[in-house]
Amino acid sequence: MHVVLVHPEIAPNTGAIIRLCANTGATLHLVEPLGFSLDSALLRRGGLDYHEHAEVRVHSSLEQTLGDLPGRRFAFTSAATRRYCDAGLGDDDVLVFGAERAGLPDEAKELIAPENHLLIPMRPNNRSLNLANAVSIVVYDAWRQQGFEGAAPHPEHGVTAEILSNDPFDH
Repeated sequence: MHVVLVHPEIAPNTGAIIRLCANTGATLHLVEPLGFSLDSALLRRGGLDYHEHAEVRVHSSLEQTLGDLPGRRFAFTSAATRRYCDAGLGDDDVLVFGAERAGLPDEAKELIAPENHLLIPMRPNNRSLNLANAVSIVVYDAWRQQGFEGAAPHPEHGVTAEILSNDPFDH
């Protein structure tokens, strides 16, 4: 599975998505320009120590990115009418998300067939989800549809918990 972020702006969101990709086996593709430096402390903080476990590629354009990747392409946009959970997502699929403030640009949507524009349902009168949350919803459901292929066995039904050694919240 391939996750593509087009012009991401917020380093901690991208860091969280790096961590997500490390834990699910998805490859992350970042399309420039980025709203942060790849050696940003905020990016590292969001991804914790998962950066070395994730495959992250940076591309100069979405056209180049899509040209390099196999599989079906899906654009995530609130303007779509088809729900992500009705798409039957597969291992080689390319999941394309827009930036935090602007969403997916029209030029990006035009590169993906309209029938492959997907939405994440929300309550009425709400604008959007956090980008890291939106990507997590879709990636984990796609991985579930694939039977959690490659997941580590766990004695308690695959559920894991992280034990924090210090206070995780800033005061």
